[in-house]
Amino acid sequence: MKNIAVMVSGGGTDLQSVIDNIENGYIDNAKIVLVISSKADAYALERANKHGINGIYIGKGNYEDPGKRTEAIIEALQNARTDLVILAGYVSVLDSAIIEAFRNKIINIHPSLIPKYCGKGFYGSRVHEAVIEGKEKESGATVHFVDEGVDTGEIILQETVPVLPDDTADTLASRVLELEHSLLPRAVRMLCNDELK
Repeated sequence: MKNIAVMVSGGGTDLQSVIDNIENGYIDNAKIVLVISSKADAYALERANKHGINGIYIGKGNYEDPGKRTEAIIEALQNARTDLVILAGYVSVLDSAIIEAFRNKIINIHPSLIPKYCGKGFYGSRVHEAVIEGKEKESGATVHFVDEGVDTGEIILQETVPVLPDDTADTLASRVLELEHSLLPRAVRMLCNDELK
């Protein structure tokens, strides 16, 4: 049984997709043992609480010193005996010490087809606005390992959705998010069952 920690900053719909797929048995070899939020009022913490998952806030409000914040995150992950860390809408860039402590055990879901529309500054609606401005015919989502770069780690899974002629950033975001909710659980299942070669 693999112990999963999920790091969040917002509503937590990607977190919910993993919770649901553990509860329905699709992910059959894992449990979420911890949710860490970078924001005190993130609804994702409420989602964790509703499912009996330990949720904690580690952010600028309770750890002003970035070094202390990093130490607190590493300690929390280690205390939970974490095997896999999922960044699910986590908007902070991880300190290299966290990546080193959990090398090849941290994954992220990004709302574009990496290597397009990724890296510093590409998050949330900015990604979808850029895709539309770029007159792309398709977009999608990517699950990848996290390394010291921003969205530069090895790709695990990637799928596409069409960009429609009348799309706005919001309508495209909605279509990509729906894809994320199936793509992320598939990647988690693969990793927890050691199916990734």
